[in-house]
Amino acid sequence: MCGITGIVNLDNNRINKKILLAMNQALKHRGPDDEGFWIENNIGLAQRRLSILDLSPLGHQPMFYDRKNLVIVFNGEIYNYIEIRDELLKLGYKFRSQTDTEVILAAYQEWGIECLKKFNGMWAFVLYDRRQNQIFAARDRMGVKPFYYFSDKNKFLFASEIKAILKHPEVKAKPNDKIVWDFLICGLVDHDEETFFSGVKELRPGH
Repeated sequence: MCGITGIVNLDNNRINKKILLAMNQALKHRGPDDEGFWIENNIGLAQRRLSILDLSPLGHQPMFYDRKNLVIVFNGEIYNYIEIRDELLKLGYKFRSQTDTEVILAAYQEWGIECLKKFNGMWAFVLYDRRQNQIFAARDRMGVKPFYYFSDKNKFLFASEIKAILKHPEVKAKPNDKIVWDFLICGLVDHDEETFFSGVKELRPGH
């Protein structure tokens, strides 16, 4: 179990490091082995790591690839990463680590977002493509790994747990009245993307 979180300031304001680290600290229990963060202008990514594959520092996240043109924070496990790695090796790709995280980066470089079709496993990740200047977020087909987000005209926030998002000073812990009502009265918990907190949503499985 790892934890990921991050901020994208859509108004292009620089990332407040203290806020990003506070969000990451809220996920400390998910990854006691290592922590890392990366900030570039209006984008900040952070991760708490529970080391499973490649216990060396080469597994540190955020992880970079292609001369740092790709950067990722990842929570999960790609069960068939060795097979995908072998396929990429035959295509001329090289790897520094023994992690599935690096395989995701190389797979994205080769196949773009279609790389998801190659993966068998459980995952939630955010990948920043510097060359395209775009964020790619994905969650596994069964929704095993959690992914929550908040978005308004100024910012996009994401995290493995809602409480990390609530560490951002501009996000208030305001109840989503309809969801709370449906849960208390009807026991209903499935509302598509909606959560108990107003404005905080869950990325649906397979997206």
